[in-house]
Amino acid sequence: MKFPRIHTLKEIAEIINCQYVGADDFAVHGMNEIHVVEPGDIVFVDHPKYYDKALQSAATIVLINKEVDCPEGKALLISDDPFRDFNKLTKHFRPFVAANTSVSASAQIGEGTVIQPNCFIGHHVTIGKNCLLHANVIVYDNTVIGDNVIIHSGTILGADAFYYKKRPEGFDQLLSGGRVIIEDNVGIGALCTIDKGVTGDTTIGAGTKIDNQVHVGHDTIIGKKCLIAAQTGIAGCVVIEDEVTLWGQVGTTSGITIGAKAVVLGQTGVSKSIEGGKTYSGTPIDEAREKMKQFAYIKKIPEILNKLK
Repeated sequence: MKFPRIHTLKEIAEIINCQYVGADDFAVHGMNEIHVVEPGDIVFVDHPKYYDKALQSAATIVLINKEVDCPEGKALLISDDPFRDFNKLTKHFRPFVAANTSVSASAQIGEGTVIQPNCFIGHHVTIGKNCLLHANVIVYDNTVIGDNVIIHSGTILGADAFYYKKRPEGFDQLLSGGRVIIEDNVGIGALCTIDKGVTGDTTIGAGTKIDNQVHVGHDTIIGKKCLIAAQTGIAGCVVIEDEVTLWGQVGTTSGITIGAKAVVLGQTGVSKSIEGGKTYSGTPIDEAREKMKQFAYIKKIPEILNKLK
């Protein structure tokens, strides 16, 4: 998430009421999660195991719960609870604003676009030309939809990320201030849910087609001309490269990459990154041809046991 203007380190420290290490006028451009940070961004870290990763990341401002040696060219924000204060920044720069109409006055809707009854279009949404949103589609704030996009009934774009910190009193949610980006010529079926990024974007690439009842987690990037069949569940921070096919009921773990033109057969559990250009199946996942051999061997086990008697 980039801020509306460049802020100083001192201004940010005043918002969350914390100490800092660095020049008062050190430039702060935005905030982001560690896997997508850029120079000028704030990243947060609250466990010693991940200090080095945060300090050596592209982020130039580290919101941390202990004063440590600050790398050259970077700054620190010292907080007793970085998770809490990261949420404070999200609330400050991307606050929730209640709507009093089904289509926000700040929404921009392109020529030729049709919005069927009972849709909700939130604040600062942009929808391109010649789109069709069927009845009961929900589009949360700040979503961007390209041209020639079709979205079927009951689909929700921009729900919060499923991201929690366990505390003694229960689970504390990391607030979502990111967006959903739907590029040109995308088709999305009925009853799909596409979560917005925590601070970045969840992106569906141009020409991709998504079947009914598909879930896409926060900060996932789906490439161009992919096919995703019904009841697939894609976790957060997944990268799916161009022209990938995921058949029905595929499930993925978070933070993995599925290579270009990979085909994943139905009910496969994608528990690790996989190369492109191959066909996969099974749980645990393997190349489909190898998986079929394994199943054939398993079928022979009773015959082998009978011979041993």
